[in-house]
Amino acid sequence: MTTTSDAPATPESETPEVGRARLRREDRRALTGQTRWTDDMTLPGMVHLSVLRSPMAHATITTLDTEEARQAPGVVGVWTGEDLPEQGAMPTAWTVSEDMQTPKLLPVSVGEVKHVGDIVAVVAATSKDAADDALELIDVDYDDLPVVVDPMAAKAEGAPLVHPELGTNVCATWGLDSVALGTGGDALEAIRAAEADPDQVVLRRTLKQNRVTPAYIEPRSVVVDPTAEQVTLWSATQVPHIVRILMAMTQPIEEHELRVVAPDVGGGFGGKLQFTREEAMVLLVARRLQVPCKYTESRSESMQSSHHARDQVQELTLSARRDGTITALDVELTADMGAYLGILTAGIPLLGGFMFNGIYRIPAYRFHCTDVFTNKVMTDAYRGAGKPEATFGIERMMDELAVELDIDPIELRRRNWIGSDEFPYATIAGLTYDSGDYDQATDRAVEMFDYTGLREEQRRRRESGDPVALGIGVCTFVELSGLAPSRVLGGLNYGSGGWEHSTIRMLPTGKVEVVAGTTSHGQGHATAFSQIVADELGIPFDDIILISGDTASAHKGMDTYGSRSLVVGGMAIVGAARKVVDKAKPIAAHLLEADVDDLEFARGRFFVAGTDVGVTIQEIALSTWLAHDLPDGVEPSLDSDHTFDPENFSYPTGTHLVAVEVDTRTGHVQLRDYVCVQDVGVLVNPMIVDGQVHGGLTQGIAQALFEEIQYTEEGQLTTGTLADYLVPAAPDVLRYRTDTTVTRATTNTLGVKAVGETGTTAAPPAIVNGVLDALRPLGVTDITMPCTPVKVWTALQEAAHRTGTPTSSEGGSVQS
Repeated sequence: MTTTSDAPATPESETPEVGRARLRREDRRALTGQTRWTDDMTLPGMVHLSVLRSPMAHATITTLDTEEARQAPGVVGVWTGEDLPEQGAMPTAWTVSEDMQTPKLLPVSVGEVKHVGDIVAVVAATSKDAADDALELIDVDYDDLPVVVDPMAAKAEGAPLVHPELGTNVCATWGLDSVALGTGGDALEAIRAAEADPDQVVLRRTLKQNRVTPAYIEPRSVVVDPTAEQVTLWSATQVPHIVRILMAMTQPIEEHELRVVAPDVGGGFGGKLQFTREEAMVLLVARRLQVPCKYTESRSESMQSSHHARDQVQELTLSARRDGTITALDVELTADMGAYLGILTAGIPLLGGFMFNGIYRIPAYRFHCTDVFTNKVMTDAYRGAGKPEATFGIERMMDELAVELDIDPIELRRRNWIGSDEFPYATIAGLTYDSGDYDQATDRAVEMFDYTGLREEQRRRRESGDPVALGIGVCTFVELSGLAPSRVLGGLNYGSGGWEHSTIRMLPTGKVEVVAGTTSHGQGHATAFSQIVADELGIPFDDIILISGDTASAHKGMDTYGSRSLVVGGMAIVGAARKVVDKAKPIAAHLLEADVDDLEFARGRFFVAGTDVGVTIQEIALSTWLAHDLPDGVEPSLDSDHTFDPENFSYPTGTHLVAVEVDTRTGHVQLRDYVCVQDVGVLVNPMIVDGQVHGGLTQGIAQALFEEIQYTEEGQLTTGTLADYLVPAAPDVLRYRTDTTVTRATTNTLGVKAVGETGTTAAPPAIVNGVLDALRPLGVTDITMPCTPVKVWTALQEAAHRTGTPTSSEGGSVQS
């Protein structure tokens, strides 16, 4: 069957999809309750698992008697670590240095526990209630061992050892040096010279990153069905492909025997970028029982066992000339690993090591990191993963330098940042920024914010002694995203590549299935990827569907994290779509009885140059399927796949300005205005971009003002529920004002950049800079995040005591 068409393109196909603010097609299912979460699954004969977790931060298990629990109603089995000799050690994917210490972590602990929430035993029963009740019948005795929870104390000589067999709490050390990299001068030497130079200043500050948790809305859940030829594991995960291969590499199952499915997933933010002990545990129990098994954690279990993030101490030294020009930066970083290592734990601080220089021309740089173990839950990736920490460090130091030199903080940044005519720019940390225009984004933000007007209001309010102090916070940033060029990862001894894979299937009816190796957990893949394919193939948006998150149907992929879905996964989709066009072209020429070289393709239609005669790619799909009249040697398929390995990272940038009002009588911080102008390259869907920015901002604001995981000195978690750990709701934030500027990325064909982590990266330094800008006239020079009312009020009282300056609550006036 041969069909040709000379009909004009429809208005729908003439309007580019890339750039349209389409509503997300995924949202209707979510809003109408048509989603399927892992915990919704019920399989015939399924049993439910509950986990006994340690109440001790560090202890030897002296007694572990499960006999009474085994006899409890509904119980079908109880296992300790010793009952599971087949369990393999959990893996880490990033050996950051030759001296890295990797303690053995089993799905179920044997003999000793290292943090509150460590797994001691697992119960399987015919109902969740029966399994929970049986936990109460397990008799456990512990002998306390010494505990260390402070990372600085942990690396000190004589500290209690988390893992005595290692002989140290130091997990690894790693560094960057601009001399060794050949990118600049000796930072320590430059700082020493600055100390002796009256025309330079040297600032030393110690900053702390509070420990937080990703706090995804859906707790982790795992279902394993071992009853078919291929074992199927459903998990609330970001990384089904990674779970599959790591399970096969570490536990008693082969890769081809295992299918992993990530159904609808209720948020991840890096918190579900993990191959978890619970996933391995459920598989082990299911294979023993040979019936389907389900485990779903409670919120309190999530707080004490799923990985945390941040938790760093940054000892920073910056030198600069008195005109504001930076001459050197030195970073001494101590990063808290917790008790064990996850997939990326030891490497998260290293990602920040490449970004402490930010958007600035810094001629000499040194970065040195010490990863240390403590008796706390492991840390790992959380939205931004190392880069928000680095941005916080350099942006706080830029404000400190502006105060020291009495230069406006935006003007100081302008004097140091990379000019738009300097791209591509080789940074002092060894990266190459492909494009950017920091002036353009900042000018737009300043205009939207009315920066000059707010500074004038601030002056008036200080002069009047207003007890509610106005502060203005600034952050200008660049973010390393789009993980990652495989060769770079190899050079860093990372345990996998950074490529991504996609397949385009052309169906006989002209519809399209896009098979993606990335996995969505709220990013809008089904919408954005369909928009890209609609433009590439000239096929209506509604004729395209996305298939992902299942290793059986999307057999190859590296999954979703590090803002890689669009800039890496999207480029794999583009490559596959263009191969479809290439495969269709000779068939089109044959159908049109034309020479291949005379054909052009536009808006889904091949046509002979200079004529109206043509055939659509959807018509070609049917002809190819029929295969009645194909050119000799041409296979009857347009289906194509493509694996894309990026040549560089993605570098989104932006400027964030925030106005905060701090009540000096109570310590309460109120956000008054928040303006951010982002450069994320070409926008595929502006509505999705706004959603990603808003979500990232809220999580960044949460770290700055609300959220903190806290432990006592004895290692007891005191923020184990959402009653103690404040996740902000809509009334706690404000309506953000956002805009975008566009400098095209030069490292991909669409010119797109990443967006998912930008808000989380920039918000914390912007807000803390704003709070300190409000309170410096009262002698407050630093507040460790989160800037809660108690911390702010305490800082005010300490400053008043230290300086003799009364706070407004004591009846004194606020002086500028």
